Amino acid sequence: MSKRTLAILAAIGATTIYGLNHTIAKGVMPNYVGAFGFVLLRVLGASALFWLISLWGPKEKIEKKDYLRIFVCAIFGMGVNMLVFFKGLSLSTPINSAVLITTTPIIVLILSSVLIKEKIVGRKVFGIFIGLLGALGLILFSNELRQDAPNIPLGNFLILLNSFFYGTYLILAKILISKYHPFTFMKWLFSLGILICLPFGYQEFLEIEWLLLPFEIIWRIAFVVIGTTFFTYLFNVFALTQLKASTLSAFVYLQPLIGILYALATGKDTLTTIKIVAASLVFIGVYLSSRKVRQ
Repeated sequence: MSKRTLAILAAIGATTIYGLNHTIAKGVMPNYVGAFGFVLLRVLGASALFWLISLWGPKEKIEKKDYLRIFVCAIFGMGVNMLVFFKGLSLSTPINSAVLITTTPIIVLILSSVLIKEKIVGRKVFGIFIGLLGALGLILFSNELRQDAPNIPLGNFLILLNSFFYGTYLILAKILISKYHPFTFMKWLFSLGILICLPFGYQEFLEIEWLLLPFEIIWRIAFVVIGTTFFTYLFNVFALTQLKASTLSAFVYLQPLIGILYALATGKDTLTTIKIVAASLVFIGVYLSSRKVRQ
């Protein structure tokens, strides 16, 4: 099996885990663990796992000039994107989260144009407009009243903001992934992520009542730490060694399908007209903006 095929399988695996995560993580917040405390728990657990697994990896030294880039990647990929996503998910619903996360390819396209001067043709511009229109529809017109979703418009906005930060991370990380082994890169990335998330999540982390957590919540936390954090970042960082950032971000197409079906199957969310219309606009926008232009 070729490395490219393995990279595609890794990207599909990461997307599947992310799709399930919208509902699984939502069940933990905010009743058992606060959003920021959950993020700190994620980076602490994943950091420990990456340092452990790096014992069997190559022994590499980070060049001094690369520490700043790794720190910037940690800010966008380990810090602010996790903080705003989990806070947004705690305020919104699993289906809204699964739909809005598909704006990542659109964000990557915009950032690629700004940061690396990638040309955007007219159809892609139209796709960006349609996709963002759908995202704005979810933010402005979601008026559900749910006890587990106290501020859906704000939550939706924060989830959209996560796409911007994660898209920036994908572009910045591409250079470092081609230079360092994934284990080396990820252990330093998550270690720096602890420093970034600690001021935000320290208090909520201390408030976790571990002895009172039911098994259902424990396995959800384990899934988020080991699956959504450790394996997905490992899968994505390996996929980046063989795929373009824009190609990897396109695998987010699968995420809403998995996320919506799982949320509906478990009875954790429902479809509304606003969600259907907004999701359709986002999918059309992502399709138009991601299609290759015929020469």
